[in-house]
Amino acid sequence: MAKTNVIGKAGENAACEFLISKGYVVRDINWRLGHLEIDIVAQEVNANRLHIVEVKTRTNTEHFDPMQAINRRKISNLVNAANGYIQYHNLQMYVQFDVMILTGQAPDFEIQYVPNAFDPSLKTIH
Repeated sequence: MAKTNVIGKAGENAACEFLISKGYVVRDINWRLGHLEIDIVAQEVNANRLHIVEVKTRTNTEHFDPMQAINRRKISNLVNAANGYIQYHNLQMYVQFDVMILTGQAPDFEIQYVPNAFDPSLKTIH
């Protein structure tokens, strides 16, 4: 496995642990719809809100802000994947798009959680 894949997987695991520690239920990790992927699908306990969480893991952010990777195309892909997830599971829930940025090395990542990082309207894939 490539070094970036190992770091990314460790970041996703740490992100899941973070969400669970905050009282979320992790419904899915790396959920795929064709070429689209959602890193983490989580839900607040006893709430009608689905969290679509994009995870960005970097060893450092000296020369690159991980939020720059959340561009228009990435947002569009996440919205389409979320719509597919909702349709596939026949859910009637509010959807929130969050970003989690992890920097450093496992297990000592610095975690920045950005709830409601962007708020696009969901569109049907047709």
